[in-house]
Amino acid sequence: MAEQLEILNAETHRNLAMHRLAGPHPHMVQIVLPEVEAAASCCPVFLAKSPETGRFALVALFGFAPGEVLVEGAGTGNAAFLPLDLQRQGFFASDDNIAVDLAHPRFAQGATIALFDEGGGPTNAIRTVQRAIGTLMGSAAQTEQFITALVQEKLVEPVDISLSFDDGQTVRLDGLYSVSGDALADLDETRIIRLFRDGSLAAVFAIRSSLRQVGILARRRNERLGPNSLQGWA
Repeated sequence: MAEQLEILNAETHRNLAMHRLAGPHPHMVQIVLPEVEAAASCCPVFLAKSPETGRFALVALFGFAPGEVLVEGAGTGNAAFLPLDLQRQGFFASDDNIAVDLAHPRFAQGATIALFDEGGGPTNAIRTVQRAIGTLMGSAAQTEQFITALVQEKLVEPVDISLSFDDGQTVRLDGLYSVSGDALADLDETRIIRLFRDGSLAAVFAIRSSLRQVGILARRRNERLGPNSLQGWA
């Protein structure tokens, strides 16, 4: 469906409403640096290469395959972590304004979340969208710098995770990267201090610790298959 972008306006769009999410929650969502610690509280956080540019991006994993969502509450947009990219679905920055794509599924029939109140003022819902867009735009360069630092310090390594489930299916997580614990341990004091001072170290540890979420999501997937336990993951 072609985009129908219009600058958001309280008079023109006073009666426009939106859904909390536009369709099913994706199994993988790109995030920015300020989101890493919150994402790691309920999702595995990885780096993945863009198929178009070959450059790394930060991603939060909500499931192991398209159409699968394993994080509690994510399917209804009520998980402990809701990515900024989903919060701003259907809205875009346009110079100093916000543009709305009226053809976006978020504004499909049945939407009930108002953008403006009876007096024409912005609701909390649209303020959340504004903050999401602002944070995404304001964090893009910071996120690129963080990823560049990880690559320069040779901290990025591919993950090798294979999951076997009670239905006989084996799932491999391909094309994903994490922070190498060995490489991190080999950093000298000067480089560790540099990562700490620029605010990167907390995110590095969050990415490392988020690997435990893979096992949690795997057990949750297996529980949906029946009473038997997960066969194993490595």
